[in-house]
Amino acid sequence: METRNTIQKQTILQAVKQLANHPTAEQVYEQVVQRLPNISRATVYRNLSSMAERGMLRRIGVPGGADHYDHTLEDHHHILCSECGALEDIWMELPTQHLQQVAQSQSQFAIEGCQLVFYGRCPACQTKSEDAEIPHLH
Repeated sequence: METRNTIQKQTILQAVKQLANHPTAEQVYEQVVQRLPNISRATVYRNLSSMAERGMLRRIGVPGGADHYDHTLEDHHHILCSECGALEDIWMELPTQHLQQVAQSQSQFAIEGCQLVFYGRCPACQTKSEDAEIPHLH
């Protein structure tokens, strides 16, 4: 059983890396089931959660939406399109240590880390909106 479990985990991790677009658990399942037809959704979801908890993947919580998974573990942030849901990496230095200290002093939580998600409209959605605003001549 451990061998099968290892194959499942490797296949799931490989799918996250191949998709390379911060996939949801459902998107990972759709990729994995092509290679392992007998794998269940629950197994994929459970393994993704376990891998995130063990630091093999990064889980990105999206309020009002499904969690996404990132194979890039280096410190970085994300930007989410509020129209289409596209999620991209943002590489920038932020005073996260200071932000965590302020959050801890105001909340009494023992802060373990933070992830910053910016929201906006991606270039494709901006173009769609601009095209919709231009009156078309008949």
